[in-house]
Amino acid sequence: MILMFQKEVAERITAPPNTKSYGILSVHCQLWMAVEPLFLVPPKAFYPVPKVDSCVVRLVRRESPLAQVGDPLWFRQVVQAAFGQRRKTLLNALKTIEENPAPWLTRAAIDAGRRGETLSVVEFARLANAFHDEG
Repeated sequence: MILMFQKEVAERITAPPNTKSYGILSVHCQLWMAVEPLFLVPPKAFYPVPKVDSCVVRLVRRESPLAQVGDPLWFRQVVQAAFGQRRKTLLNALKTIEENPAPWLTRAAIDAGRRGETLSVVEFARLANAFHDEG
């Protein structure tokens, strides 16, 4: 698909980990799609002229997801909890879905002191699968 979004939305869709724009939308889009920003479209290209830039993005559906997810609903909960309070460590952020997430973080080989925005899509899948397999 070739789609045009407001520049800020395109940045969220295509953002890599450890960036301000990386979040829930990034993880979910990148799990199922190969995403690539193509070019910016200035406001003057439209009438009436909007107050924002636009960006054209290519999304190519992956033949299989970037990482295998045991339970898509549980994956969504884990991602949502990790980004729910961005300034919290994973250990504290995941307490919204599990009283003691430390064993699951250990099982997934993820440092409990990291923040959600530092995890790759593959790490999120591994973490969600660790929760799901035991839960």
